[in-house]
Amino acid sequence: RRAGEHAVNAFWASASTMPLYNTEVVGIENLPGPKEPCVYVANHQSYLDIYTLLTWLPRPFKFVSKTSNFLIPIVGWSMYLTGHVGLDRMDRRSQIRLINDCRRLLENEAQVLLFPEGTRTTTWTEGPAGFHPVMGEFKKGAFSIAKKAGVPIVPISLVGTGNLMPNGKEGLLFPGSTKMVIHPRIETKDRDPSDVQKEARAAIASALPPGSY
Repeated sequence: RRAGEHAVNAFWASASTMPLYNTEVVGIENLPGPKEPCVYVANHQSYLDIYTLLTWLPRPFKFVSKTSNFLIPIVGWSMYLTGHVGLDRMDRRSQIRLINDCRRLLENEAQVLLFPEGTRTTTWTEGPAGFHPVMGEFKKGAFSIAKKAGVPIVPISLVGTGNLMPNGKEGLLFPGSTKMVIHPRIETKDRDPSDVQKEARAAIASALPPGSY
């Protein structure tokens, strides 16, 4: 069932965007098996991150996402109907439900994905190849969830999504290419979540343009 639900989301995500851009995927060999629970963490530049991950990450994962993202036409509605985890950041009860929902999913061999910055970046910098979004600081939630569940963290770098669909211009998708880099897993057993957080951020930053982290 989980694979079928993911296939529905992936179909709508790709149908909405694939004619306009493509993604180079690096590090497929670093992915856990489809039924091996883990927590994916990725940098967050743009709404296009959601489409890119649903289309190009070949695992049936569940997003932890702001509830407002479920209002995105078609893809957001599909995510809501297929059991992705919503978060209202202003509601303490929602945060507690999120932790419980993630624990339940991981106990049932699911994989979840969080954006540890907590929101899309709004800071840009100019480098040799042009302007790039700057990755923000990470919050500890994803790493605490992984630690308590005893599952690994798998860092993912997203490159170029913010350039093709900038914040504030979600109705536009400029043609071009993006890149997704899947890094080796980071074990959480017998480790401080803060150290895992720093290691994951460094891994993601290693694939981003200079000066954008």
